[in-house]
Amino acid sequence: MYAIIDIETTGGQPAQDKITEIAIFIHDGEKIVDKYNTLINPQRPIPYFISNLTGITDEMVKDAPKFYEVAKEIVEFTEGKVFVAHNVRFDYSFIKKEFADLGFTFQRKTLCTVRLSRALIPGLPSYSLGKLCKSIDIELTQRHRAIGDAEATAVLFDKLIKINRPVVDGNMNMAADNTTQVLKEEIKTSLLPPNIRKEQVDALPMVPGVYYFYNEAGEVIYVGKSINIKKRIIQHFNIDYKSRKSLDFKNSISDITYETMGNELVALLFESAEIKRMKPQYNRQQRRSVFNTGIYVYEDGNGYKRLTFGSVNKADNVNMTPIIALSNQFKAKGFLYHKVGKYNLCQKLCDLYKTNGACFDYQVHQCQGACVGKESPEEYNKRVDAAIESFTFEHNSFVIIGKGREPGEKSVVVIEHGTYLGFGFVDETFSAHNLEDFKGAIKRYNDNKDVQQIIRGHLRSKHKDKVIVFD
Repeated sequence: MYAIIDIETTGGQPAQDKITEIAIFIHDGEKIVDKYNTLINPQRPIPYFISNLTGITDEMVKDAPKFYEVAKEIVEFTEGKVFVAHNVRFDYSFIKKEFADLGFTFQRKTLCTVRLSRALIPGLPSYSLGKLCKSIDIELTQRHRAIGDAEATAVLFDKLIKINRPVVDGNMNMAADNTTQVLKEEIKTSLLPPNIRKEQVDALPMVPGVYYFYNEAGEVIYVGKSINIKKRIIQHFNIDYKSRKSLDFKNSISDITYETMGNELVALLFESAEIKRMKPQYNRQQRRSVFNTGIYVYEDGNGYKRLTFGSVNKADNVNMTPIIALSNQFKAKGFLYHKVGKYNLCQKLCDLYKTNGACFDYQVHQCQGACVGKESPEEYNKRVDAAIESFTFEHNSFVIIGKGREPGEKSVVVIEHGTYLGFGFVDETFSAHNLEDFKGAIKRYNDNKDVQQIIRGHLRSKHKDKVIVFD
C-alpha cells in the first residue's frame, strides 16, 4: 500500500515553517482507494508571496484544525504504507518535524516519484511535476495546492507502476516483475539524489579522501573530505531536508568523483586547496576562510606590546597581519585567556578586561602591574614574545610523514621556515637525507592561514604520524 502525499507550507524550512495544507491519496498497487485532504492552521501568518503562490490565505486557515488535531488521522492514513511524494524529502521532512514537535517519532519507508520517473521514463527534458505531467498527458489542476499536486502525483504513480516494461521471451509476468523490482530498488534508494544510481554509491571507497559533486552540466558544485568517503556521502543523502536550498543542492547532484588521500591531514589540505581553486557553488562558507578572527599584536604609546583580537577583514586591521587566525571571536578570546594564564600576561593589555585602571588579576595579585605601569615594558614584553612564539609551529622546518593511499606508500607534508610548501606521496622505501630531498617529492600548494591552522590542529592532536625536524 502507498500513501501519496503533498503539502503546502508557510515557507521552505522545516525548522521554522509550518504546514498549511495536506492531501493524501491511498493506492493499493492497482488503483486509488481512498483520499484525505485538509487545510491546517499554522498558528502564524502566511507570507504574502506564499499566499500568492498557493492561494492559501490567513483567512482561509483561521478556523482550520491545528496540526495536533489532525495528527492521529495522518498517522492512521500512512501507517503500514510507503510514503510517496514528488521530491519526497521535502514533504517527509516537514511532516517528521511537525510530529517531532509533538514528541512523536514519525517514520515511514519513502519513495520519490522524481527518481521513479527517471528510472521508468528516461530521457525527458524535465522531471518537475508540472513539466512531467505535461510530457505524459496528466491533467494538473489546482497547481501549488496540496489536493491538486497530490492527485496529479497519484495519477503519475499509477501510470509509472503500470508501464509495460520490455517483454522477455514473450513472458508478460517478466515485464511486471521488472517494474516491481524497480519499485523495490527505488524504495531502498529514495534518499539518493534523482540522478545518482545506487551502483555509484555502492562503488565508493571507505577510505580517507576528497570527493566532488557535479551538476548536469558537468560543473563541480561541491567539494568535501572525509576519513571514509562512502560513509560521508551517504550521510549527505540521508540527512533530513533543512531548507529549500539544501533540497535544490541535493537534487542538482548528477555525478560523483573522488580522490583517495590516505589520511585525514592531506585530505584536509587538498580539500582546502580545491575549494579555493574551484570556488564551488555550494561551498560558499568554506571557499571563504573558515578562520575569521585574528589575534594581533601592536605596541602602545607606553612601549607595551599588546595582544588583541578581531575580524581578519576588519577595516581597523587593514595594516595589520594576524599572528594566528581562529574560527570565531569566542575561540579567540578563549585562546587569549589561555595564553594570559600560561605566560602571566595582563588581561587589560590583552583586550580581555575593559577598564581605565588596573585589571582584575592585578587586584588579586596575579598580574605584575603592566596595566598600571608597575612593571616595565621590557620585562612584560619578554613574556608577550614568549607567548607569540608559542602561536606558531614548534619547529621552523619539518616534515610530516603519514599513511599513504595504498600499502607500501607514505604521504609527505613539508613546512620550511614556517611556510607550508605542499604535500606528495612516496614509496615507503623512499630515502631522504635532507629537506631538499623531501621538497623534490611533493606537489607545491599555496600557504595560507587556513592550511596553517589545519597543520597546527593536526600536530596538537593524538596523531601517529612521524615528524622529522630540520631546524
